[in-house]
Amino acid sequence: MRGFFGTSACCIDSGGATDNRAPAAMPHFAVLGAGAWGTALARVLAERASRVTLWTWQPEHAVAMRDRRENLEFFAGFPLPDAVVPTASAEEALRGASLVVVALPSHVLRQNLLQMRPYFAPDAVVVSATKGIENDTLMLMSQIIVDVLGAEAEPRVTVLSGPSFAKEVAQGMPTNIVVAASNRDVAELVQRNVSTERLRVYTSDDLVGVQLGGALKNVIAIAAGVCDGLGFGNNSRAALITRGIAEIARLSVKAGANPLTVSGLAGIGDLILTCTGELSRNRTVGVELGQGCSLEQVLANLGHVAEGVPTAKSAHQLAQQLGVELPITAEVFRVLFEKKPPLQAVRDLVGRPLRHELD
Repeated sequence: MRGFFGTSACCIDSGGATDNRAPAAMPHFAVLGAGAWGTALARVLAERASRVTLWTWQPEHAVAMRDRRENLEFFAGFPLPDAVVPTASAEEALRGASLVVVALPSHVLRQNLLQMRPYFAPDAVVVSATKGIENDTLMLMSQIIVDVLGAEAEPRVTVLSGPSFAKEVAQGMPTNIVVAASNRDVAELVQRNVSTERLRVYTSDDLVGVQLGGALKNVIAIAAGVCDGLGFGNNSRAALITRGIAEIARLSVKAGANPLTVSGLAGIGDLILTCTGELSRNRTVGVELGQGCSLEQVLANLGHVAEGVPTAKSAHQLAQQLGVELPITAEVFRVLFEKKPPLQAVRDLVGRPLRHELD
């Protein structure tokens, strides 16, 4: 990777041999999106950089984080390291940043990147930490980034996924995730700069599989939450997760992914976490829907983005476009957007014609 990043990124830890030259200055990294996950990642990156700019769209939010050295609105209880610099200025956040982590909600990713595009360093590595499929275009997050920044950015675009609640990462609980990129050297560079003693990062070259696993698991988690909200037991949850794996595999393979990715951290690993963890926003959406709340009530009470809601629509559309049958995803779509009663959705799933398990 020597020379790939030019002068702005040469000081990222490249893992190369040491020499007798003066040590390079610590790099400047940026995180776009000051929600829980963005803030947790900013704390992680602060171990590798002299400056980590944490961008929020709200100027008052940036001021509060700077004054209190904590993200009380979205990630209370975890002080910001000295290296983390909150800002509402995209120019301040991005100028000179050699590595940029994008942790924005999927439905606002494109519009924000279009506004920020002039400030990206021409050789910056971009890490998508957003999980979803864009409505209407049905693009994955890496495809949106390349679409906005230009084809020349494609070798520098990576995606980060896997079973990782932000709170547990911040608490230092052992966590394993995966970074995928078309360029192996870039994936390994991100791997070295995101890994810590408690956060282990694996690499992958399967951008499609890693992203579809991360997107669809949120939809399946809503279904798992519905089952819990309706009062069903462990049998139901286990069946739902297992058939959810089948849906993720079916769509991923049709889209050109490596089928083995589904059995990894971005597939089964993230699915299990999101379908069973008490910290899962998407599971919470399903639980409250199963208990009789309307979607509008659920989202108003949540206070955070639940990516499975918009993704249910785009995943349903993508399945239809590719001719893939995703019965759980289809029922989640109908519950969310056609106001189908959750219990009826479960009855319709269970009452489908009998078939061979692996068909």
